[in-house]
Amino acid sequence: MTISRRTLMKLAALAPAARLVGIQTAHAEDRDFRHALTLFNDIKYPAGFQHFDYVNPAAPKGGRVRFGLVGSFDNLNPYTYKGEAGPAVQNDALLTSSLDEPSTEYGLVASGVWHPEDRSMVVYRLRPEARFHDGSPVTPDDVIWSMQALRDANPFYNAYYKNISKAEQTGDHEVTFTFNQTGNRELPLITGQLPVLSRAWWTGKDDKGKQRNIQETSFEVPLGSGAYVADEVKLGTSIRMKRVADYWGKDLAVNIGQNNFDTIEYIYFRDANVAFEAFKGDQYDWRTESSSKLWATGYDFPAVKSGKVVLEKIRLKQVEGMQGWALNLRRNKFQDARVRQALNLAFDFEWANQNLFYGQYTRSRSYFNNSEMEAKGLPSEAELALLNPLKDQLPAEVFTTEYANPVNDTPQNRRKNLRQAAKLLSDAGWTITQDGGRNVLKNAKGEQLTIEFLLDSPLFERIALPYQQQLELLGIGVTIKTVDSAQYERRTQTFDYDVVVGNWGQSLSPGNEQREFWGSDAASRNGSRNLVGISNPAIDKLIETLIFAPDRESLVTASKALDRALVWNHYVIPMWFIDYARTARWDRFGRPDKLPELSTGFPTTWWWDEEKAKTVASK
Repeated sequence: MTISRRTLMKLAALAPAARLVGIQTAHAEDRDFRHALTLFNDIKYPAGFQHFDYVNPAAPKGGRVRFGLVGSFDNLNPYTYKGEAGPAVQNDALLTSSLDEPSTEYGLVASGVWHPEDRSMVVYRLRPEARFHDGSPVTPDDVIWSMQALRDANPFYNAYYKNISKAEQTGDHEVTFTFNQTGNRELPLITGQLPVLSRAWWTGKDDKGKQRNIQETSFEVPLGSGAYVADEVKLGTSIRMKRVADYWGKDLAVNIGQNNFDTIEYIYFRDANVAFEAFKGDQYDWRTESSSKLWATGYDFPAVKSGKVVLEKIRLKQVEGMQGWALNLRRNKFQDARVRQALNLAFDFEWANQNLFYGQYTRSRSYFNNSEMEAKGLPSEAELALLNPLKDQLPAEVFTTEYANPVNDTPQNRRKNLRQAAKLLSDAGWTITQDGGRNVLKNAKGEQLTIEFLLDSPLFERIALPYQQQLELLGIGVTIKTVDSAQYERRTQTFDYDVVVGNWGQSLSPGNEQREFWGSDAASRNGSRNLVGISNPAIDKLIETLIFAPDRESLVTASKALDRALVWNHYVIPMWFIDYARTARWDRFGRPDKLPELSTGFPTTWWWDEEKAKTVASK
């Protein structure tokens, strides 16, 4: 799989959140510590379960798997937002996800968890046997220090954990987090996602006597506690992780049948084309294909024909979030919603899907595509109860019209949509003038409307170039700039762009991360996920309603209301989604009979198959 660190961070930022169900009392003597948390009504695996259903508990250990990543890395500290970090450390969290349940997590470093009815706090009991790789125990002090250190080191963690007002040790192996608000159903689980770091290591000195600093980049591999440890690092080129033979958690039910490879290697390539050629040349083992063109036309090489490489579509039961051209509202030219709507009218998805994507995609029309949270039809009475108090702050269409993207399926429709776009731009104060026989769109000050598309992959150039032609027909000056991953990271962290590709994945239980995506506080904070720069009190109100939804029905209603407010403000130009993973692998691996519903499970639950490997080598 070719993965950028930014994508990994996005996926990491979207770990499902959950809450404990069935709490009856807040009295300390009656605390019912549980083995798992969920946002839904049931926990699938009871206390004392042996292993997850989607693993093979007898899976053999051994072999190796190699991944291809595009770009490079200049840092081995993943906890600071500075630099481009490589995947060189694993630290276990208090809880870990189940891959066949939405928004459910089970104890890892923590053996038990409790919170009161009002969710004003959460208490974790730690496993005394939990260890870092140097043999030192994981202590309450490490948990407390990790929370504050991560908040200080990275704006993402600072925002994610901002409602945690206090962390304290309340027993020999017990940590209590106190919240500055009640009723937030996600907060208990958000704390459970905390990676626990070694305070002694991070506050100590390296082998050269230099003081370590979690807020700065580093070429030193941090001390971890997970199933793998960095074995070999070639800066900017590759990282090899080795399975820890005496990993403290290897016999826990949540780990049985998992972490089966002796080594996992991450190999970096300078661009996506080189990475694909490397896969064809057996330089790495697995790809989740992001390019529809490659999927349709690129996998006809000899290893596929001989069966050495297996192609498989793996369907996933998950929400498809929004991917789109993110318009930076911090630039005055995008402040008028009519301009943003005009840009959507000019985007010819139908042509792109037919000519570039081989008809594989569905156009996004929602921030919660393919789920019960997707707003369809007109608002229900329950939604109107949330939307009506905000009526003066929302577009009128939220209440009167089901959202639909413009359709450019015929030349007539393309011309009609461009005419409508031109009128919207004119209404917004932009006037067509002639300059050397070409249309130029200018405002009353004589300034031309120009847009720079900032990309980090040449793959998106083929999408941006046809779009550029449509926009230039309207008189908009367009440039397309593709930069390396490090420069792209710097510019997106500081919001130094007109338009970028935004990708906001969603879980089946959206919550606090919506503040990071669309909230006003995130709009002005460097490094946030609010790429658009949305600062809208109505959106803020709907986000908080969603976060504090008391039950599933209320959460779905609030998500639909938020969805309507977002789509009708035309903050992004929606792109597309696909509801299955396109995977390609060299056929050296075994896997369980049943894959988890929410993930391919690779490489966590798969294993090295020696006989298959010999067969591949002999073909």
